[in-house]
Amino acid sequence: MAESNGTMKRAIRAKSRDMSEASLGIEEKSMKIIESEIGAHGYNTLQWNVVRRVIHATADFDFAKPDKSGIIFSTNAIENAFEAFKKRRFIIVDVDMVLSGINKKSVAKIGASVLCNISNNEVLKISKSENKTRSALAMRYSSKEIDGGIVAIGNAPTALCEVIKIIREGEAMPSLVIGIPVGFVSAAESKFELSRTDVEFITNIGRKGGSAAASSIINALMLMYINNSNKMN
Repeated sequence: MAESNGTMKRAIRAKSRDMSEASLGIEEKSMKIIESEIGAHGYNTLQWNVVRRVIHATADFDFAKPDKSGIIFSTNAIENAFEAFKKRRFIIVDVDMVLSGINKKSVAKIGASVLCNISNNEVLKISKSENKTRSALAMRYSSKEIDGGIVAIGNAPTALCEVIKIIREGEAMPSLVIGIPVGFVSAAESKFELSRTDVEFITNIGRKGGSAAASSIINALMLMYINNSNKMN
């Protein structure tokens, strides 16, 4: 029986390796397709690693096109993200879908903590009593962690508007705001307002965005940071 169990475990591990190798092969092929279809672009190497990951997650090439929904980086956006990772600051997200899309192995390697307060009991209670959106209240509730941290918003424009308000009130200053909410109401406007703040940001033009885009940006930044750290060691 022990020998049978050992054989089964080895078979499971072998199958897992095969699946991992197959996944890596698909990802590599996907990246080559993205490179060939986009061709020349105006992003530097680090920025392109982020944009390419968003396209991979969404299959939407408009994220690389400045005349459509192209992703925009402030001057020190990526450097600030790396510094926040180094200091193990919080990563604050607007919804559970962004949270679930973030690579937990990368988070563990960095030693960071990811926070999503949208389902926090206190937030739920205040939302009902004051008739305010949970996403906005969750950001206000997380203002302590937002200060010096990284905010990633992929779903709720109201969350991004609240973060902008927190920044302008001087209550907190994040290291980086990834503001890429999707939607027809206030999505484009909130992104424009983000670009007018003093905070470092990664955003895009227009209505497109989403949880997959936001989590893929975080994942790309973490992966670059980990790879850079490994090269230095």
